[in-house]
Amino acid sequence: MLVREIYLISLCIIEKSLAYYILNMDDITIRPANAHDLVTLNQMMFDLHDEHHHQCPEYFKSASDIEEIKSIARYLDDPECLVFVACHSDKILGFVTGHFCELISSVSKPVQMGSIDELFIEQESRRFGVARKLCMHLEQTFLDYGVIEVFVEVWDFNKNALGFYTKSGFSNHIHWLRKKLVSN
Repeated sequence: MLVREIYLISLCIIEKSLAYYILNMDDITIRPANAHDLVTLNQMMFDLHDEHHHQCPEYFKSASDIEEIKSIARYLDDPECLVFVACHSDKILGFVTGHFCELISSVSKPVQMGSIDELFIEQESRRFGVARKLCMHLEQTFLDYGVIEVFVEVWDFNKNALGFYTKSGFSNHIHWLRKKLVSN
């Protein structure tokens, strides 16, 4: 039994070492997405919405329902939207989408803002800094366009995303609370 446990631990260490070798950050490139990426990006978008649906099915539509409405192609066609992909060789590891505009509100002052709309990294590529690299690239592009603040919505159940964004310097902006009403 002990030999088997040592063997499994050794395999785990070797697997993590190989993954790190494969995902050396210097080997990961960030580039704008294009129409040739759509098949892969649409699958990743499906996987993102599928994860949300499984985490919170009472509030999230199924990924099949969402894919009918929401497409990466719309982001590619909109001049105020950005889509970047992280690649290792020719393989897309993840993507980020965002948009920029002037935030105009009846109560707050106008501000040039950017929004991170979707961020998805393939399961086997997570925890290697791919998301950080994508977001840093998006933030730099926002700065180039004159954006001074970036916003992101994260559902409370998504603790990994909350931790990532907090570690990336985001802080609470609005507390948007929810309460289910029950008839008497």
